[in-house]
Amino acid sequence: MGSFSIWHWLIVLLIVVLVFGTKKLKNIGSDLGGAVKGFKDGMKDGSSGAPAGEANAPAPAQVTAQQAADAARTVDVDAKTRG
Repeated sequence: MGSFSIWHWLIVLLIVVLVFGTKKLKNIGSDLGGAVKGFKDGMKDGSSGAPAGEANAPAPAQVTAQQAADAARTVDVDAKTRG
């Protein structure tokens, strides 16, 4: 009485397919699979010893070059005076 037979599970599966449809179930399955894969990749990256944010951080030379380019385009408001 405590366990379900295979026929109970087949009937439940048939009802779920009738309610949601096969296309929606396929989308749910692929979304769930992608989420599990992303979680596993995140756990693998986290266990490599480096913090998670550090793996995607730009190199210091790239940051310096970007800051120099931004500084060249920056207009200093105090330097411009009306005459």
